[in-house]
Amino acid sequence: MFRFGREQSVVNIAGVKIGGQPGELPTALCGTIFYQGHRIVQDEERGLFDQARAERLIGRQEELSEETGCPAVLHLYARSIQAMEKYLDFSDGIWKGPLIIDSADSATRAGAARLTTELGYADRTVYNSLSLATAEEEAEAIRDSDIDSAVILAYNPAKPGVEGSIELLETGSQVLDRGLLPRAAELGLKNLLIDPGAMPLGSGAGAALRFSVVAKSRLGLPVGSGIHNAVSAWPWLAAKDKTTKQCCDAAASAMQLLSAADFLLYGPIESAEFIFPAAAMADILVAEAVAGLEVEPAAWHPANRLV
Repeated sequence: MFRFGREQSVVNIAGVKIGGQPGELPTALCGTIFYQGHRIVQDEERGLFDQARAERLIGRQEELSEETGCPAVLHLYARSIQAMEKYLDFSDGIWKGPLIIDSADSATRAGAARLTTELGYADRTVYNSLSLATAEEEAEAIRDSDIDSAVILAYNPAKPGVEGSIELLETGSQVLDRGLLPRAAELGLKNLLIDPGAMPLGSGAGAALRFSVVAKSRLGLPVGSGIHNAVSAWPWLAAKDKTTKQCCDAAASAMQLLSAADFLLYGPIESAEFIFPAAAMADILVAEAVAGLEVEPAAWHPANRLV
């Protein structure tokens, strides 16, 4: 294991600290609810869902966070601004931690930025995401909002791989007139979570692991990924049973954590049951591995809670 020579920044979002040297802080685990195809959602456009089941899922993620020491982040996905408003209203009654707002629709993301500002949630909201595809209208919504935290998606289809992602962040890599990092600063984003974008297995998924090390070494910013997407897109695994799929999902997540990740977009919130134990174990292993490198785990770290 290793310690970075560059000073590592730590962001604080609604009391959750993310970043630092490997082994210093537990990994922030972000579970997605109301995602496309989620069985608890009855109408994705209007945001109708089974509130009792949603409350149990959110409560269980919180319980596992408290048990292990790995902080939890609630990742809200919505197909429409109407749905997002209902999800935010519901979650505010039972969840006070960090929120990620997300949608496949740029207008919904922009509307969510305005909505969280109006409702007073902006200080605990993470915008997902600022990317190559962020148009000026969406950027203006971010700039005009009170949100100062965002996932920066460094996926560069014009130059796939670690080098292309770093270039996109710093210079724009000849596909943007400036890098995503300076653009984030212009939009008032200060708490940045860097995500390379996980590709399917066989198409460069492993680059997400090396990216974490390179990006933290070069930039000193919190880094993570949704490596679950690489696992869920694996055709060979699709034919296997649920237990096999969960084992691969947990293994991939642990590998990302061993590659210096600070946060993990672990996919469906139901996966909390096996992701939190796997992440806690990986965090303990990393903390023990850097014990001789002048890195002390935080008081709430799994290394101080579970062993």
